[in-house]
Amino acid sequence: MNNHLFLVRALWATCASVCLAVAWLPLTVSAQSTASDASRPAPIRSADFIVAVVNSEPITHQEVQNLHIRLQREAQAQGRSLDAPEAKRLALDQLINDKAQTQQARDAGITIDEEALDQAEANVARSNQLTPEELRQRLQQDGVALATFREQLRNQLLLTRVREREVEARIRISDIEVEQFLQEQISAQAGRVPVALNLAMVLIAVPENSTEDQIKPLEAQAREVVRRARAGENFADLARTFSQTADRGANGGAFGLRPADRYPELFVQAVAALPVGGVSEVLRSGAGFHVLKVLERQQAPATLMVTQTRARHILLRLSPQLTQAQALSQLSALRKDIVSGKADFAKAAKRLSQDGSAAQGGDLGWASPGMFVPEFEQTMNRLRPGQVAEPLVSRFGVHLIEVTDRRDAPMSDAEQRVLARNILREKKLDEAYVAWAEDVRGRAYVELREPVQ
Repeated sequence: MNNHLFLVRALWATCASVCLAVAWLPLTVSAQSTASDASRPAPIRSADFIVAVVNSEPITHQEVQNLHIRLQREAQAQGRSLDAPEAKRLALDQLINDKAQTQQARDAGITIDEEALDQAEANVARSNQLTPEELRQRLQQDGVALATFREQLRNQLLLTRVREREVEARIRISDIEVEQFLQEQISAQAGRVPVALNLAMVLIAVPENSTEDQIKPLEAQAREVVRRARAGENFADLARTFSQTADRGANGGAFGLRPADRYPELFVQAVAALPVGGVSEVLRSGAGFHVLKVLERQQAPATLMVTQTRARHILLRLSPQLTQAQALSQLSALRKDIVSGKADFAKAAKRLSQDGSAAQGGDLGWASPGMFVPEFEQTMNRLRPGQVAEPLVSRFGVHLIEVTDRRDAPMSDAEQRVLARNILREKKLDEAYVAWAEDVRGRAYVELREPVQ
C-alpha cells in the first residue's frame, strides 16, 4: 500500500463512528456456532412489551434483553463479571440515553444519507473480517433483518454526528495546558532519559588463581591510587603509571563519552552519585581492582519517550481473482512455513507483497503509535519481537505481520505537542460528553412502565 495511505492517524470522530457501529451490532455468533445452531429449533419468545418511553418513543423489553446480553458478553471478553440484573439496568439506561440523543440529532436536522450508511456497513464487514456479502449472509443466519441492521447502524451514526457537533464545540486546549502536561509527563519519565558518561579508569589486574596474600598488596595499591587521585594528583598520570589495561593507560585511562548502558552495570552504579571530577571507591571485578573518575556527564535534553515498533508485513490486495478467503488461506499456509523455518519472511515479502515495502522485504521502518491504521496497529502491538501474527484483514487487504524490534525513542518537540494536545483533547471529550449526555437525559421526558424481566 502507499505509505501516505497506510500511515494515518485516525481522527476522534472517524474512530468514534467506526467503534460505535462495531460495538453495538449483534455480530456475536461465530461462524462455527451459527452452523451448529442452524439445525436447532428457534427459541420460544415471550410477547414483547414496552418497558419505558422517552419523550414519544418506546423502549421494548426485547431491546433491553438484546443489549444486556451483548453487555454481558463484552464484560466476559474483558475478564469482568456483570450479573444479569446489573447488565439489564445498564442496558436500559444506555437505551434511554441513546433515544434522547437520537431525538436531539433529528431535531437538529442531522441526517444520514445512503452513501454514508453503505460506507459504515462496509466498515463493519471489514472490522469483522468479512466481505459485505458475507456480512449479509451472517445477519440472515443470525435472524437479523438487513433493514433492522441498517436502521441500528443509522441510529449509531446519528449518535456519533450529534455527539461530534455538540461535544466538539465545547473543547478548548490552551498552550498553557499543553506546556503543563508536557512538564508533568517529562517529570514522570525522568528515569528513562538517557545519560552519557566519560569515565577514566585505573585497573590493577589480579591474575587468576591468586592467593589471598598475593591479592592484598594489589588491593592496597588500588587504594593508594584512590588516595592520591582524591588528593588532587592528575588522574591521567596515575593511569599511565599504574593501570594494567591492554593500552597501559593510554589516553589517561579515559573511555570517551558513551551512553551509560554501554558501561558495565558495576561502573554505572559506582559513579551514580559522584559529581564530575569525583573518584570512586575501589571496585572488584573478575579482572581485578578498578578505580574510576567521572570526567564528563551529559544528561540528554528532557523529552518525552515513545515506544516505537519495527515491523514488516506481506500484503495481498483483494481482487476478483483473489478473494478474502483465498488470501487468508494463502497467508496462513505461508505463516506456518515461516514459523517452522521452511520459508524466509523477507524473501516471501519481496516475492508476494503488493505494496511499496516489498523491495525492502516488507520492512516498514520504525513506527510511533498512531502511524498505522487501528486494526493493523492493535495486532502489531500484541506481538513480541520475532513473533508472526495470524493473517489480518484491513481496509487495504490481507496482511501477514512480524515484529522485528521495539525501542524507546525521544520524541521531537512538534511530536510532543501534537501528542499532548491529542491526549488532553481525548480527556476533555470524555468529560464534556458525560456532561452533555446528562444534560440531554435531564431535559428528556422519561416514563418507566414495566420492569425488565
